[in-house]
Amino acid sequence: MSDRERDWDFYLRTVSNSARDSSFANDPASDPSLLHAVKKLCDFCRQEEKSSEDLVARVYPHINKLFQRSTASLSQPTSPNGILLLVILQFFLDFGEVVLHDADPSLRTFFRSCLSREFADPVVAAATLDFLNVNKNKLLFSFPNLLPQSDRLKQILNITPRLLDMYFTIALRDANNSLICALIPILMARNSTLFPDKNYMYEVRRRLLEFMLASFQRSPDFIALLKKPIVDRLGEAYDSPEKTELALQLCWAVGEHGGGGGSHKDAARELFESLELLLYENLSSSRLGLRQESINSDSSNFRKSSQSRLLCFVITAIAKLATYHRELLPRARVALGKVARSRISDSRVWRRARDYLGLMDDPAICLSVLGPSRPSHGYPHNPGTVNWNDGGTKMIAHIPFYILGEQEGPPFHDFSFPDILPRRR
Repeated sequence: MSDRERDWDFYLRTVSNSARDSSFANDPASDPSLLHAVKKLCDFCRQEEKSSEDLVARVYPHINKLFQRSTASLSQPTSPNGILLLVILQFFLDFGEVVLHDADPSLRTFFRSCLSREFADPVVAAATLDFLNVNKNKLLFSFPNLLPQSDRLKQILNITPRLLDMYFTIALRDANNSLICALIPILMARNSTLFPDKNYMYEVRRRLLEFMLASFQRSPDFIALLKKPIVDRLGEAYDSPEKTELALQLCWAVGEHGGGGGSHKDAARELFESLELLLYENLSSSRLGLRQESINSDSSNFRKSSQSRLLCFVITAIAKLATYHRELLPRARVALGKVARSRISDSRVWRRARDYLGLMDDPAICLSVLGPSRPSHGYPHNPGTVNWNDGGTKMIAHIPFYILGEQEGPPFHDFSFPDILPRRR
């Protein structure tokens, strides 16, 4: 007996025992090996070209019985059944014609009984969306009445963004900080698991991001308190366009609010290190750049644009954090210096790094341009203004007018601030 045959017998025996074992009758999903066994059997059936129908016929009775027991236990589950049921449903859709199985009742049972209970589980929600996307054409053609392709669905998709507007407005006005702080990580996770309607996803994601940014504006301390989920989301910046956009907005918030404020130096340092890592990954591997010559020009241009936009946000966040927390300045100079010398294809990136390095040589102007957006402890100035009383002592280089006009070359003047500001007596 070959290894493949032994594996088949082992997985089939596992499913068969679970389907008839009374100890799993109330909750088959409580067996951790069962899901893996069902997946492997489905893979075997797809891979075997000649004997596929025989394998399907052998495994079908056990999988069908397992599905019935799993749905019967939905009223009092001790473990989520959604993932297991989705794998079985995929088997029914793939091989239903071979065993003459009508998948319509099984699909209705899942959507009406299982999903209504487990929709809040992000893993089940994501797996359900993947299932719908993979089988979209088959479901629309063979089961046209199954999915709510009606005016009711359109109305739900249209009204949801407006309901979110009301919910977020009330939350920002009346909810306490602990509730909002607990809500933000949930929204971060939900950002990439939405119903696959283009306009709906755009409208909902825009509101999720706006609420998170408004929450950070209201309570900058949230950035320090939510350091772990923020770092996790920065690490997912390359996974998908929606995760890239979330990472961009989080970069902006981290820099704009100084990593939580002056009293959160440890959190600011760790966030700074995450931004450093993200920056160096881009410089060393160009993960969003062209990987293969076969990629079409539109795709490559989008990737390059995404990388440049992400780098610009990361560079700005690094410069802002270092302006807010002066102990990070040496590391910021090193990071920005590497970008400025890299001369990567998009000149906007390395020029921005070069300009920020120039700003850092003029602390008063740097604080005005890159400092906190509102007066805070230790930084009582109004945003966008320069404390000219400090000009004679804190300005240590010429005014970088070339930065403001995005001009190259030396400044168009030969004087410095001590020449035009009266000395204190």
